[in-house]
Amino acid sequence: MKLKTFYENLYNKIFSVKFFRAFLKIPGLEKLLQYETMSYLLFGVLTTLLNLLVFWAENRVADAMIKDPAVTYETLILFNVGSFGFKWIYLANAIAWVVAVLFSFFTNKVFVFESPSFAANVVWRELGTFIGSRIISFLLFEELVFGLLEAMFSRMALPGAVWIAKILVAVLVVVFNYVASKLVIFRKKKPAAAEESRETE
Repeated sequence: MKLKTFYENLYNKIFSVKFFRAFLKIPGLEKLLQYETMSYLLFGVLTTLLNLLVFWAENRVADAMIKDPAVTYETLILFNVGSFGFKWIYLANAIAWVVAVLFSFFTNKVFVFESPSFAANVVWRELGTFIGSRIISFLLFEELVFGLLEAMFSRMALPGAVWIAKILVAVLVVVFNYVASKLVIFRKKKPAAAEESRETE
């Protein structure tokens, strides 16, 4: 894939420069600057920016469509379930999440964890576990934690409460998703020979 080759060449060229290569010799920092970690951070940032951009665009459209001057996209309630009001921003958050997840799956598979197989059964298995882990992080962070933080910051009358909550949640999501991707979804299988030698020990 030309795009992946271009990206790998770019990474190698950057760290072939003496100034940047020196960073690879700093204890602790060299792990952060390895291809996989740097790639995950780069595409994690791009995924987060895409999520925020889609969320922002949706809210701009919602604001333009609201006719009541007393209502904003932050206070617009779509429906009520008992005493709970399902706000527009929760739906906008969900749509932004779907877009970001699809982008993240592709970039994680191709660029970060370098899962080479595009066989249908492999892709469906990876996509299924990827979406499953993202649904867990979505429900836990993007909805539950986001809702709690947004409500708490709004009661504190913090300006930009929605965005403070959104950014804090984005950090938690990046950490959770890296662990899930590395250890479960794109986990590299050990060579059969290595496993056989372990069994005979």
